[in-house]
Amino acid sequence: MVYAKTKNRKQWVKDLISFTSVVIASFIMALNIRTFVRAGDLFPGGFTGLTVLIQRIGETFFNVTIPYTIVNVTLNAVPAYISLKTIGKRFTIFSVIMIFLTSFFVDFLPSSLAITSDRFLVAVFGGMINGVAIGIALYGRASSGGTDFIAVYLTEKFNLNSWNVVLGINATMLTVAGLLFGWDAALYSIVYQFISTQMIRKVHQNNSRVTLHIITSYPDELQTALLNFTHHGITRFEGIGCYKNEA
Repeated sequence: MVYAKTKNRKQWVKDLISFTSVVIASFIMALNIRTFVRAGDLFPGGFTGLTVLIQRIGETFFNVTIPYTIVNVTLNAVPAYISLKTIGKRFTIFSVIMIFLTSFFVDFLPSSLAITSDRFLVAVFGGMINGVAIGIALYGRASSGGTDFIAVYLTEKFNLNSWNVVLGINATMLTVAGLLFGWDAALYSIVYQFISTQMIRKVHQNNSRVTLHIITSYPDELQTALLNFTHHGITRFEGIGCYKNEA
């Protein structure tokens, strides 16, 4: 009974951390879209960028204003379902919460929040802020949806650092944007996404591998202790010290 209460309390704390991370990340991402992305006419990549691209197409070619929420939620429906089946229920639920919160904040934050219209500054600082937002979400075991679902799935399934794969997918999408709206915006958007990707890799390192080299005169004892404690594979090399000629 006590174990069950302790377990429930730990799960409640984890859920609170996840929800808080999602709220903070959603607000930062939405604020970044309002302050930097819109000011520089950039396409931030991922499904966020695809949403902005669809909005831009509607405004430019059809003179129609499309709400961010409708497009973003619709685009994320299928990846969210796949995430639910392959990654897990908890991760998907908090990711969906972030999708809705980000969409809500983007639609309801004031539009006159631009800090600078310099596209280089927008690409650099906007990319950094976007990467930090996604990193916070990943810390809370959630994501901003879309290509993040793909990245997390590849990482969980194959233990790969898949953010460069996502960068390639985003570059393809931004090429389409360049054909429609000019290459300046597309190229700056690729810089934005590259910086964002590198920032994510710096902030989120849960899946980074660490190699530990230990030199000891008591290999058997240490090997047994490490295997029992870590439950992880160990590679053992035999060697002789040249100074004392001892094993």
